[in-house]
Amino acid sequence: MCSHQPPCPTADSPLHHGAVIVSSHPEQGWSLLCNGTIVFDDTGELLPDGRVVDPHRALGPLAVAA
Repeated sequence: MCSHQPPCPTADSPLHHGAVIVSSHPEQGWSLLCNGTIVFDDTGELLPDGRVVDPHRALGPLAVAA
């Protein structure tokens, strides 16, 4: 899918988030990367082979009531 140089990381690469955004839809909360991965604002992903990656954002520290 990637046609520019240097080529973007493939969807199965650990660095796949470094691929170029080819279509962005912030109003809907997702973007398509040139390696075929769809990334969502909640940090979830849909890989080109249909696998789903659950959101993996880091949670902030829990507030403790004093």
